[in-house]
Amino acid sequence: MKVEIWSDVVCPFCYIGKRKFEKALAGFAHRDEVEVVWHSFQLDPNSEPLPGQSIHDSLAKKKGVSVDEARSMGEYVTKAAVEVGLHYDFDRTIPANTFLAHQLIHLGAHHGKQDATKERLMAAYYLEGQNVGDLDTLVKLGTEVGLHATESREALTAGTYANAVRLDEYQAQQIGVRGVPFFVFEDKYAVSGAQQPELFAEVLEKVYDEFKPKLTLVADGAVCGPEGCD
Repeated sequence: MKVEIWSDVVCPFCYIGKRKFEKALAGFAHRDEVEVVWHSFQLDPNSEPLPGQSIHDSLAKKKGVSVDEARSMGEYVTKAAVEVGLHYDFDRTIPANTFLAHQLIHLGAHHGKQDATKERLMAAYYLEGQNVGDLDTLVKLGTEVGLHATESREALTAGTYANAVRLDEYQAQQIGVRGVPFFVFEDKYAVSGAQQPELFAEVLEKVYDEFKPKLTLVADGAVCGPEGCD
């Protein structure tokens, strides 16, 4: 079974949704048969963060609200994150354009480390106050999940996976993704948002039952089994 997930590194509900989906997947009897593929989605592809700008300032400007109101929004999301074991630190969070970060995730996928790269970048952004739009920071984070520093730097500098990011975003447009996280199961069923683990579990069961191989018995005759022959 294939599950494709569109998300952004700097989307707070994407990280929460990742945890909720992971909980559902951990309890799914056929989890070893599930392939999870992460797709790029930039909430603000044209963002140009200013040096020293806080996430509260950035959100206030983007939403057209006061800094205090932006801070309150952050507090609401922080509470939601705590429920899944994540402790966001918005006071340390550094606004970033995620185009390079998504390219690093594609490099991680090339080496079978896509989920590990995605997780490391999200933790760096939301929990540790690291700049995931900075080349040197991304190279360092890549090495922490087993990517080679020289290869990472060369790939990000050359834009080796830039088109892969753009293709993900194009595909999102084609299937009508308007917000993330966005989960697609076997190219047929979609779940939008950081839903509860119970809902993800229900969808996993439904999709598996529908798409698992089914045999049609066309002849029934004498057979032998563990308890003897008929």
